[in-house]
Amino acid sequence: KQWYQRRVRDTNYFINTNLSFSMVKFDVRQLRYLSREEFRCIVALEMGMKNHEICPSELIASIANLRHGGCFKILRDLVQNKLIRYDHKNGIRGYHLTYAGYDYLALRSLCSQDVIYSIGNKIGVGKESDIYIAAAEDDTQFVLKLHRLGRICFRKVKEKRDYLKKRKNASWLYLSRLAAEREYSFLKALYDRGYPVPEPMSCNRHAIVMRLIPGYPLAQVKTITNTAKVYTKLMQLIVRLAQMGLIHGDYNEFNLMIDDDEKITVIDLPQMISTSHENAEYYFDRDVECVRTWFKKRYNFDSDDRPYLADIICEAPVDVEMKASGYSREVNEEFESLTLKKPPTDDEYTDSDEDGSEDEEDDEDDEEEGEEGEENEEDCVATEETP
Repeated sequence: KQWYQRRVRDTNYFINTNLSFSMVKFDVRQLRYLSREEFRCIVALEMGMKNHEICPSELIASIANLRHGGCFKILRDLVQNKLIRYDHKNGIRGYHLTYAGYDYLALRSLCSQDVIYSIGNKIGVGKESDIYIAAAEDDTQFVLKLHRLGRICFRKVKEKRDYLKKRKNASWLYLSRLAAEREYSFLKALYDRGYPVPEPMSCNRHAIVMRLIPGYPLAQVKTITNTAKVYTKLMQLIVRLAQMGLIHGDYNEFNLMIDDDEKITVIDLPQMISTSHENAEYYFDRDVECVRTWFKKRYNFDSDDRPYLADIICEAPVDVEMKASGYSREVNEEFESLTLKKPPTDDEYTDSDEDGSEDEEDDEDDEEEGEEGEENEEDCVATEETP
């Protein structure tokens, strides 16, 4: 019995270890050798996973429009390359996508759009994403961010984020896609308004391509020339973000980039919330305290000058436009009522002027009738007084 329990424990450890490393591994050398039929099978499996946790081979063959024998051989090769995984659960046998296969689908779409041409080294790893260097055909360097939700260190993302909304269950691949789409929409909205974020280039599935920032994370910078100036800039960026109705939620030294000229750039935006959130003041104060604690710890700089959420007035409700987490329904209805009101056209102006002139004529007629009525009343009074 002890031997059996030890064997089961070792087997579970082996499976969990392989799964964790398979999520991190990223090898694009096989991408150039995949045939068109193999990509059709991967796309068919992706479409089948919309309604199936485990997709049977018959459904994959019908969606891919391939013969069953040929499709089975292709699926076997994809399993050997670890692009898909064979599994059986509750008596159902089938396949499901891995992060490697999902990466290949995103990269193939980005390459077909001429967004990226080559992939370089890994430059960053987080609890929910991996960062790589990418380049276009003209050697312009970009950053490729691949969202990988579901890691052991951050499994409570379904509770802490509202990606699912009213849905109860979803795969980690679908959650990664939602996180990438949300971050891309935030990047696009903030970059168009002049906020210092990386320039977003494209988004496909769980992958985001953005322009490379010539800087370093604030956590790797040991000394700063103008410490007070940089501290003031960081606080101003927090206030500026709150004026647009948003709170970063993870505003710390790991998500702040600084270059040689001490220019600040904010990264990592999928967890942003609205200032209408019920815990908005808590997250706002936490962002402020993260910066204050880091400057006091690393640069020996302490300041009592700090912003408060109650003193900030929202000037541009970007949170309502982006439907950030925590925005209230009342604010949304007010925003829609303001945006749906269209200014009157020239024809409406002319119609209103004509109506106004007609109303003035009617008023003049009423006034004349009123004066005539008063004169008649005076005549009547005069005749009654005379004997």
